[in-house]
Amino acid sequence: MISSPSKIYLSQSSLANNLDFIRQQLGDDVLLSSVVKGNAYGHGIAQFVTMAEQCGVRHFSVFCADEAHQVMEASAEKSDIMIMGDIANEDLIWAIENGIEFFVFEFDRLIEAVDAAKSLGIKAKVHIEVETGLNRTGFDKDSLPELAEVLINKAEHLSLEGICTHLAGAESIANHVRIKKQLTAFNQTVKWLTKKNVHPKRMHTACSAAAMTYPKTRMDMVRIGILQYGFWPGPETFIHFLGKQKVEYKQDPLKRVIKWKSTVMSTKSIARGEFIGYGNSYLAHQDMRVATVPVGYSHGYSRVLSNQGRALINNTRVGVIGLVNMNMMMLDVTEVDVSKGDEVILIGGDNGLEISVASFGELSNQLNYELLTRLPYRIPRIITK
Repeated sequence: MISSPSKIYLSQSSLANNLDFIRQQLGDDVLLSSVVKGNAYGHGIAQFVTMAEQCGVRHFSVFCADEAHQVMEASAEKSDIMIMGDIANEDLIWAIENGIEFFVFEFDRLIEAVDAAKSLGIKAKVHIEVETGLNRTGFDKDSLPELAEVLINKAEHLSLEGICTHLAGAESIANHVRIKKQLTAFNQTVKWLTKKNVHPKRMHTACSAAAMTYPKTRMDMVRIGILQYGFWPGPETFIHFLGKQKVEYKQDPLKRVIKWKSTVMSTKSIARGEFIGYGNSYLAHQDMRVATVPVGYSHGYSRVLSNQGRALINNTRVGVIGLVNMNMMMLDVTEVDVSKGDEVILIGGDNGLEISVASFGELSNQLNYELLTRLPYRIPRIITK
């Protein structure tokens, strides 16, 4: 087998830890839907679905029909799958035939779903998304009478799996008033629809941040993304959690699932006063030893991390020097005994040291979510204990 310049390792025990923690917070009556959009936040849909099912997860949320198909292919347990975003009208028949649930947030999709379900003789499993203040997708207040009429008149072709909305930034206290208004609007909408004899199986509004910060948003189901991978939605969510804990338990309960590793491709001695790499972005201020690693911005390691990024080699934190290239980067190993083939940790920890995704975010102005989802599909994902 031809080797890859880098590999991503996924810890089964870390995922089990995270899901146990999340379930403790949610209680037994709230369904956990594992959000695996964006290639499972860079972890790999095929690998992560397998891991999550081994931890008892039986419901997955994706953005689009293509991702739903990937989950279906990976699932050994015939888990439920829910599309929260894009599905072309011509793919509705495939979704309905395979029992795929999907969001409906405008009338065109609703009518097309009814027609497809009628032609198949199978009910379409729909989640009605309502607009509460994010102003992105969802049926607004003025469309509710027509919506209720369609749902009631076409009930023989529709299985109303849920009514839902999406909150506008529950990870930040700056959005607190807006979130509270959304929750009020959602509850009023559900109440109005219930009076019209529209009864969903579930109600759901919460992502990871909302589930942790606003318990009333948990309802019947939560859509958990970033938390299950071992990351907090943001520092405010983590601080909020810590504030509720007893002093002796004030530590991070989550464990990072992902570890990204490469190896040293080459080492080289550089004389003081020489520039390193393209241009003149880094001047050797002393005689130096440099290690080249076969990972660059084409592999998801941002060029913004030039002269800023960090890595671990032989239990030592070292810095990226010079410009990050398309396929390689250089590390300052002047103070480390390094040889060709030595392991390089780009994300993850070893012996108490860690290169965190958060540190990448601080240096490159990327969110945890953004950096993780930019990790290319072609990097092998390997499941470990």
